[in-house]
Amino acid sequence: MHGTDPRPQTFTRSGAFRGTVRVPGDKSISHRALMLSALAVGESRITGLLEGEDVLATAAAMRAMGAQIERSGKGEWTVHGVGVGGLLQPATALDMGNSGTSTRLLMGLVAAHAISATFIGDASLSKRPMGRVIDPLSLTGAEFTASPGGRLPLMVRGLCPAVPISYRLPVASAQVKSAILLAGLNTPGITEVIEPVPTRDHSERMLAGFGADLSVEIDADGVRHIRLVGEAELEPQQIEVPGDPSSAAFPIVAALITPGSEVTVTHVGMNPTRTGIYKMLEAMGADLTYSNERVVGGEPVADITARHSALTGIDVPPDVAPSMIDEFPVFFVAASMAQGRTTTSGLDELRVKESDRLALMATGLAAIGAKVEEREDGLIIDGSGGEPLEGGATIASALDHRIAMSFAVAGQHCYHGVTVDDVSPIATSFPTFEVMLAGLARA
Repeated sequence: MHGTDPRPQTFTRSGAFRGTVRVPGDKSISHRALMLSALAVGESRITGLLEGEDVLATAAAMRAMGAQIERSGKGEWTVHGVGVGGLLQPATALDMGNSGTSTRLLMGLVAAHAISATFIGDASLSKRPMGRVIDPLSLTGAEFTASPGGRLPLMVRGLCPAVPISYRLPVASAQVKSAILLAGLNTPGITEVIEPVPTRDHSERMLAGFGADLSVEIDADGVRHIRLVGEAELEPQQIEVPGDPSSAAFPIVAALITPGSEVTVTHVGMNPTRTGIYKMLEAMGADLTYSNERVVGGEPVADITARHSALTGIDVPPDVAPSMIDEFPVFFVAASMAQGRTTTSGLDELRVKESDRLALMATGLAAIGAKVEEREDGLIIDGSGGEPLEGGATIASALDHRIAMSFAVAGQHCYHGVTVDDVSPIATSFPTFEVMLAGLARA
């Protein structure tokens, strides 16, 4: 996990960004690839795996519960699974570092096995509420002992056989949906998740790809009913992980706001539940083109070219939020340099991510000269009309990788450098970020 000593870094204007890059593998898919491979019987091979700290935490946890996981090359991993129902009692606490995804999804796996596991994490993760996962998993018969507020450290005592449930998601959350489905793998009967607002569907795609009996039905009201037949037998797979669309958003926004820039990001996952950021940037007038479109391992993939653009403020519909929830910090940076006003709402979820991202982005943008108003569920930003912002401030990243990267991008179009107080958390999702940014500036 990233060190305890902060590593401040100042980001300054460096001219146009030009070149072609490939961002690390999709974080959501990487987590799920390791987990499901560990539950298959036989050998699975994964290429393009994100080797950031969050995903490595998942790998370590699955090893602790019996799976054999080995790295055979950069992004290339081999997994020998234990089979559904075969997870072993971990000898020590599972250290999740900063990874909320690892924690919530693994809670689902443990809930339906006859084992107990204690989850611990860093200071940031230990502040994040887990109640939204504890509530449905408790209905399956699992028992939880959590710190005050449903937080880590937290112990899960699984039940086998667990009780199949039908659960309607009270808030849009791919993590909650996935935790319930993963618990359903080792639960006799049919587990159902009712999803009024669609969220990223990597779990459904990958479960089906591994051979689980899973169906998705959309009713007359547009509500998704996801049903999984339990006591599944998963078949080992060859998995190629596409580039993470959330990570790709950073070099793309850097190119859009920096005069003279043209950047191509290759092999980007284009799952329609993840592309809200690109649709909203295009609505602002972003010059984005897509090429080499194809399907890899059941996931749509494309190369994206971004050119410097005169952006215009927009009203972002609240129903877009689930498809770009992780990209709002860097989207706010783009909005701060657009012409006119951008309004966002329905973003309550941003207050319970790695940090309170609404508060941190509002405070940080104001500190570098943006005109921003923070509301309970969103931000209103009056852009600079394409002019650089003043900059010259030190930004508190609060151990949040996306806050740190967003202000690194903002610093590329400010009159004075922007200092991020600690860039070490960037390693959780994008270990090569700083090298990539510098390389594009020199190209």
